Amino acid sequence: MVELTSLTSYWPLIRFLLPLAITNIAIDFGEQALNRGIASVKEDRVEMLASYGLAYSLMKFFTGPMSDFKSVGLVLVHSRRDRNKALLCMAVAGTIAMILHILIAYTDLGYYVINKLHHVDESVGGKTRKAFLYLAVFPLLDSMAWIHSGILLKHKYSLLVGSASISDVVAQIVFVAILLQSNLECIEPLLIPILSLYMGALVRFTIVGLGYYCNIHNTFPQSSSQEMGGNTSVKKMLNFWWPLALILATQRISRPVVNLFVSRDLKGSAAATEAVAVLTATYPVGHMPYGWLTELRAIYPAFDKNNPTNKLAGGTAVTKSQIKRFTFACFTLSLTMCFMVFWIPGVSERILVDVIGVDAAFAQLCVVPLRIFSFFPVPVTVRAHLTGWLMTLKKTFVLAPSSALRIGVLIISLIVLPYLGVHGATLGVGSLLAGFLGEATMVAVAACYVYRKQRKKSDTEVVVQTEDAAPMTDVQSRTQPDSVQEITEEDEQGEEHRERIEG
Repeated sequence: MVELTSLTSYWPLIRFLLPLAITNIAIDFGEQALNRGIASVKEDRVEMLASYGLAYSLMKFFTGPMSDFKSVGLVLVHSRRDRNKALLCMAVAGTIAMILHILIAYTDLGYYVINKLHHVDESVGGKTRKAFLYLAVFPLLDSMAWIHSGILLKHKYSLLVGSASISDVVAQIVFVAILLQSNLECIEPLLIPILSLYMGALVRFTIVGLGYYCNIHNTFPQSSSQEMGGNTSVKKMLNFWWPLALILATQRISRPVVNLFVSRDLKGSAAATEAVAVLTATYPVGHMPYGWLTELRAIYPAFDKNNPTNKLAGGTAVTKSQIKRFTFACFTLSLTMCFMVFWIPGVSERILVDVIGVDAAFAQLCVVPLRIFSFFPVPVTVRAHLTGWLMTLKKTFVLAPSSALRIGVLIISLIVLPYLGVHGATLGVGSLLAGFLGEATMVAVAACYVYRKQRKKSDTEVVVQTEDAAPMTDVQSRTQPDSVQEITEEDEQGEEHRERIEG
């Protein structure tokens, strides 16, 4: 009975995280479905996969920072006025991203970034810039969806957010299957995954938008009272967001940087194109067993005792100890999944052949890179857990140095490992792991710094309170004898007065 009660206390955490975890895994399946849309092309399959992989990873660099506005919605949006400010920020950011997409597609900037830096031939470079142009509007649509996802998570509608993302993936898979039967395979094969990506994002945006208006908008105050935290300024939103955006931008640019160094290491040869294609295929498969751990960072802010929605809801609060134990259980589950999928012979190859549609020889090239992905749950869990705690304290600025360390360690690894005989996709994934470990270490150092400052501040407050209390004690000790003396003097005067009367 005690064990059952103990497990029941973790149910709010499970109910909150499970839809987000399933969503994260579903998104990886969606990426594989998009890759299958390219892999099903009869001609230039590897070249198409490499072109789409380069364009998609560059586009993710622009959408990544905007997706972290979900955290702004989760922590800082308390009213309709706050929501309007957040939407304005994302509209501006999405427009800037669109302009950059067009510049890279049509100007010499794109030729330098894609052809020259990546050492790809004219055919791959041209297809990559064309795909990048097609993806120009996606960041704007994606960012609008993330704002509402964060607001829904603040009010514990994680099931709705998860359903929207899963519907996104289902729409992608359905449209890939439909478009493969059309003339696009002959006219413009790149449009098969790109149009599917747009349709999925449109479905997700529609669901979270309707979810917000049906469940929250009417109960959302026009502006926040001081008890609820007051109205959040644009400056405060940006100060909270930019360290998270910088970190996610660094994470997203890691893939283009890896593709760049791997391609240059192999001198832009056919082996380089094959290595980039292997990386494009292994990223979603390798990310699938551990990627959902990133959602752990939403737990601390969602269940924080200072969250206004928790104050209104009442009930039994989730403790920090429960969150820590729950995080460890999730880490153990993820690590087990990684070793089962990537180390049991034949499992990862079967996923690549059946889901993505590559041949057995290509799948064999992905085995070693996928096994390296088995060790990613360690840094990802540390980073997610501590980031969530720092978000609750609104101390995200201390996370900024971790992004610099990650990209530094990544580039050093990409330069040094080839001298040790590591090349191709193995070089890329191994360097990514080194970058993850560097980032997690820096986040842990930042968390220790904040924790020590908090302890020092609390100790100082205790000392001040003690000092403030001391004079009161002294006053009481001084006033008590004075009172006694006054009473004694009054008694003596009264006795003298009575003696005079009697005399």
